[in-house]
Amino acid sequence: MCAKLGAGFVRKSGGVLPQRQQILEPIDVSPYGVLAGVDEVGIGPLAGAVVACAVILDPTVPINDLRDSKRLSEKARERLAEIICRQSLSWSLGSASVAEVDRHNVLVASHLAMQRAVAGLSVTPDTVLVDGNKTPDFGLPARAVVKGDQRVAAISAASIVAKVTRDRQLVELAARFPGYGFERHKGYPTKHHLQALAALGPCEAHRRSFAPVQRAASPGTEL
Repeated sequence: MCAKLGAGFVRKSGGVLPQRQQILEPIDVSPYGVLAGVDEVGIGPLAGAVVACAVILDPTVPINDLRDSKRLSEKARERLAEIICRQSLSWSLGSASVAEVDRHNVLVASHLAMQRAVAGLSVTPDTVLVDGNKTPDFGLPARAVVKGDQRVAAISAASIVAKVTRDRQLVELAARFPGYGFERHKGYPTKHHLQALAALGPCEAHRRSFAPVQRAASPGTEL
């Protein structure tokens, strides 16, 4: 959920946020009151749920090394996820199932997951900042922040917890559906995954609305 950053500003619903407020270093978040950062993981994979996380960090207890989850090693993500869950004022996970991805579409499903994550927070935020350029309706003031997982600490924290959670889910799916290599590629359309799809056909964890899965379910077509 990223888009190109304009000069000095990022897009949001209803206006723009100054880029100076999007640096990952400690910033003055007083304009937003109690701030929840939200991010999702699982837009691109061919299998598994979409997972979102909402995090309200404790401004009195800063967490070092927060950044986009994709820029961290698995070990670092695991370590930081534990710290985030222990030290944040509130955090919550939300997900949208494979069936929901297929019934609606993956964008709608990602918004459902984010709404569920925010709804599950034990503390009601004054403002929700979401990674990307679109935000679902939370019933709260919300802003979409382009490349927010690199610029807002709470969004970085959410991306880390969401990524760790979803990766663990895919490891569990690998045990349920052996042969696909979910524990390695986490459902993304790697060469190994596509080869496994061709050989084994789709399993229950696959998103039937995605073209590579549809082709694998139809004998005589090429992936």
